[in-house]
Amino acid sequence: MTTANRPQAGLAELADRLSEGQLSSREAVELTLARIEETQPTLNAFRRVRAEAARQEAEEADRRLAAGERLPLLGVPVAIKDDTDLAGEPTAFGCAGAFPPLAADSEVVRRLRAAGAVIVGKTNTPEIGQWAFTEGRGFGVTRNPWDLERTPGGSSGGAAAAVAAGVLPAAIGSDGAGSVRIPAAWTHLVGIKPQRGRISAWPEPEPFHGLTVLGPLARTVKDAALLLDTVAGNAPGDPHRPAPEAILPAAGREPGRLRIGLSFRPAWAVHPLRLDPEIRAATVELAETLARLGHEVVEVEPRYGLVGPAQLPRALAGIRAWARRVPDQALLDPRTRTNIRRGAVLGGPVLRAARAAEAPLQRRIGAVFDTVDVVLTPTTAAPPLRICETDDLGPGALDRAMITACPYAWPWNVVGWPGVNVPAGFTAAGLPIGCQLLGPASSEARLVSLAAQLEAERRWDLVRPPTQVK
Repeated sequence: MTTANRPQAGLAELADRLSEGQLSSREAVELTLARIEETQPTLNAFRRVRAEAARQEAEEADRRLAAGERLPLLGVPVAIKDDTDLAGEPTAFGCAGAFPPLAADSEVVRRLRAAGAVIVGKTNTPEIGQWAFTEGRGFGVTRNPWDLERTPGGSSGGAAAAVAAGVLPAAIGSDGAGSVRIPAAWTHLVGIKPQRGRISAWPEPEPFHGLTVLGPLARTVKDAALLLDTVAGNAPGDPHRPAPEAILPAAGREPGRLRIGLSFRPAWAVHPLRLDPEIRAATVELAETLARLGHEVVEVEPRYGLVGPAQLPRALAGIRAWARRVPDQALLDPRTRTNIRRGAVLGGPVLRAARAAEAPLQRRIGAVFDTVDVVLTPTTAAPPLRICETDDLGPGALDRAMITACPYAWPWNVVGWPGVNVPAGFTAAGLPIGCQLLGPASSEARLVSLAAQLEAERRWDLVRPPTQVK
């Protein structure tokens, strides 16, 4: 068995083993770096690897552990996505070009360091996080450990591929239209999109005009909740500041009897929905599991209304704003350059109208929670796409492919509320399927408690990719 295929401890288990002296941080980090080296030629999950810096930080963590210091993640290796600032490293966000190293950590990195974590590297993402696949001119193709001819999803595809393959126990991604939940669904992981502002994105006060939040990817609910609690909190300039709440305890308690709303109809889009029958069947099976656990499951249809016009200007204006950092825009995908031009057209009054629509949409969509506690939907309408499947598509055809494959996640970014992807089984071809648990504002604890109950029943955490990745 190669180093990369040895069983990988989860985040909480690894933290405990380090705290109890059963393992050193240097050993844990060396094992992770070996996994990265072995899997990089096939998975291509990482854009940057901090091998020497991580080794030095691991040795410092071991000195602190030996001195009796205890922190939530002291000495534990984790990764961040390449849209997150890390001092001494460039932030290329999937783009090609010579980006300069940055002088300061982002707030989420500061909190990871404060908890003692060792950041081993930055994971791959498509250009400016636009697509539900992780491929690009700047780094190549990132592959899914469940099937190397499939994408792990996007835009947090590198993080998902690394965690699913057991390269490391957990990672931080970001979600602007499903970019944590979609890769989690397509790689058999738990992915949490928290309430807007739960995790600071500083120095970005509102990434993509409030659509994008940071969130954890892990194999278990407990690990995802631990990472969420570790990095939760605000920087002084953050405009969104939900009341602090510890989410990890919810992973260890029963949710109580809930009323679950099962929904298959997505928000209206120009392109019609084609829900894969195996995904529909898996979602129904998950609803039946919830009913056996004592919950009441009813069919509901949230009143999304015209939520799309409140999303698109914010997304495209965000792409245009981020693209100003790109050293050479000629190196960008032509479809990215098209979206930059669209962002210029949809700025100004159109963008302001899109932001103004958020509060009415929250009231309209939130009315579903007058009758149910949680909404259950598929996370995606299709199983993982084949790698390079979209290479020859123009901007319009690519938009259509993304909308039809992933129509369920993005409305929750508009309203800013939490959602959790949970594994929901596999297609006949062995491809992972995920479902979303969606809640109203600041309902992470309830969603995590329900997800943990499902995990205890279905034990998805015991199932690992069959692919021998090396």
